[in-house]
Amino acid sequence: MTDTPEPGDRLVASSGPPRPHRPALPGGRPASVRRRAAALLAGLVRLLSRVAALALVLYALFTALKANPGNVWYQLVELLASWLSLGLANLFQLADPRWTALVNYGLAAVVWLILGSAVAGLIRRAGS
Repeated sequence: MTDTPEPGDRLVASSGPPRPHRPALPGGRPASVRRRAAALLAGLVRLLSRVAALALVLYALFTALKANPGNVWYQLVELLASWLSLGLANLFQLADPRWTALVNYGLAAVVWLILGSAVAGLIRRAGS
């Protein structure tokens, strides 16, 4: 028997020393499970914050471009934006209400993106 694999061989035993097992966390779970769970949760947080920012940007654009308030999509986005505005909906009072909505809801969208990325980063760091 030779150490070189034959063309038809599928499994070849290593001639080197055995590799150590992955270190386990307290409780007996492998570190990779915790890392994967943290990465999944961080990705979910990032996705939800981006969806919130998208709803706010859509409402700002609908308002700035004078969309039909009777439309079902407008009403849905308006409802979402009212929940997600983080109290920033009336932060600035400009002369034109369209600019007011664009600035305030745009700012809320930026805040959602920053907070989502920061929280996702903390979750990912806590999982490693």
